[in-house]
Amino acid sequence: MKKIPLIRPIAAAAMGAALAIGGPAFAQSSLAPNQTLGFGSDKVLTFTYGQNFDCLDQPTDDLDFNKLLMQADPEEFQTPICQIATEPKIDPTGGPIKKTAHIYVLVPMFSVDNDQNPADAMACPPGARSDTICGTALGATLITLFGNVPEAFKTTPLVATQCPSPGLPPGTCTTHTDTLDLGAALVALGKIPGPATNIFVPEVNHSHVIDNNLTNHKKAIWWEVRPVLVTDPADWPAADGTSGITSVKKMDAAEKAGKATEVPSNFFLFFSSMPSMKM
Repeated sequence: MKKIPLIRPIAAAAMGAALAIGGPAFAQSSLAPNQTLGFGSDKVLTFTYGQNFDCLDQPTDDLDFNKLLMQADPEEFQTPICQIATEPKIDPTGGPIKKTAHIYVLVPMFSVDNDQNPADAMACPPGARSDTICGTALGATLITLFGNVPEAFKTTPLVATQCPSPGLPPGTCTTHTDTLDLGAALVALGKIPGPATNIFVPEVNHSHVIDNNLTNHKKAIWWEVRPVLVTDPADWPAADGTSGITSVKKMDAAEKAGKATEVPSNFFLFFSSMPSMKM
């Protein structure tokens, strides 16, 4: 399969927008404050987060693109830069990245209603960086780059997502970063010319999929966040996990269809995984 540098086409998870809000309900409201739902092995899972996130910045990185390596640029890592399409060689334990578990973050990069109203884009969450693009400015930028305001960035998305957690504002989720840097990803996708610069946006509305053999993992571990940009509403997962791609096996099978794009990141989450109970 032909690969784009840093990015490879894959099909992301699951059914259409109509199904995303249908079917048996799961007790999102019964989650503890440090929990979210996820999918794996065609089941709904509960993730329990044991500590804060990490966005890894290695000594020879230049995540703020100021031509100073991190090792000689203390300001670079005082506020974490959670960068999409940038992958470190190690995880937060110092172990090799090739041995780190993956959490596939499904991002609805489509608009169910072909939204042309820039005011529908989410405002800045309380913890966002001061230079984050939010609200109408974000909506206008998205319409220019993607032709609409995707569900990923709407204050009120028209599909069910597992983040933000119940009761939290758009652009937030328990122990997640509130701000993402999309600059390198937009260059790699061909949406803007290079060289890359920091383009900070709020944390996107999203859902999760993990590998089948890690669905019942009682011990919290570090996971590399690998965003999956879903572009077809028909592939979005139903909230109850009864349809669509709710396992890595199905995700791999759908990869050949080229319906979505997977990217690496320097963003890591620390959680355990257990099957959820259906209401």
